[in-house]
Amino acid sequence: MLIPSHSLEKDFPEYSDTIQRLNREDLKFKQESETYHKLDKQIRGLEECGVTTDDNHYNSLKIQRAHLKDRLYQRISSGH
Repeated sequence: MLIPSHSLEKDFPEYSDTIQRLNREDLKFKQESETYHKLDKQIRGLEECGVTTDDNHYNSLKIQRAHLKDRLYQRISSGH
């Protein structure tokens, strides 16, 4: 089963230009964005393997991804 990506560009298409600009111009944003995408890929890999939702490691990764996504969204929506 193919698990959909939660890429920033897919989840926030209205901010696509801003995301691209921040990735080019802001090193911290780029690093956090890369970390977010790695977490998303790792979580999707676990989901594809059928990891149960009560797995502590799995839930911890999902919480990390959510917090990071919130921080990134704040930067994206403010434009910097």
